[in-house]
Amino acid sequence: MTAAALLLLADGRFPAGAHAHSGGAEEAVRAGRITGPETLAAFCLGRLHTAGLTAAALAAAACAGAAPPGALDAAADARTPSPALRATARRLGRQLLRAARATWPAPELDAVAREHPGGLHQPVVLGLAARAAGLAPRDAALAAAYESVGGPATATVRLLGLDPFDATAVTARLAGDLDRVADLAAAAADAAAARGTDALPAASAPLIDIAAEAHAARPVRLFAS
Repeated sequence: MTAAALLLLADGRFPAGAHAHSGGAEEAVRAGRITGPETLAAFCLGRLHTAGLTAAALAAAACAGAAPPGALDAAADARTPSPALRATARRLGRQLLRAARATWPAPELDAVAREHPGGLHQPVVLGLAARAAGLAPRDAALAAAYESVGGPATATVRLLGLDPFDATAVTARLAGDLDRVADLAAAAADAAAARGTDALPAASAPLIDIAAEAHAARPVRLFAS
């Protein structure tokens, strides 16, 4: 059952709104930084080991109960310098919480909805949803890590007309890196339980933050972020 829950949580068809977001790929395509499979692979690899690692650690920590949800949300805020990305993360968090409450009803998820009506960052909600689904912290980390590359890879099919087989192959070749990031994130969650949220990674991708602000200001765009 837990394996099936992980597949469901990581499925792009899970009704949490992620399909409307490109993970920075749209602006990277516009700027000429993603032009085909090779540059997509480089973009995804960089995103995975920066923003992806940070998100995975937050998700693992939430799943483990390493800190209260509000404290983890504050840690996510501190690690997200872009106002546009903070707004996006909370919007996705609200959508994911709604889907998770319908799929895996749990008093903890109901309490989060009551106590944080403005929403929590999506990775934090992802970790809470994973726990409600009976998953382990590393599972939550793996789902978050996969999402950090799966979204951009899928988006480029629409943005560039990229062959879906090529986009899928990019994601498949990152399998070893996905496992390594999930392991690092789970270890960071253990450290956070002992030493507080300062023990969580704060890997950043400044160009993604800058691009997010430029993207948010554009009057015409295919993806929300």
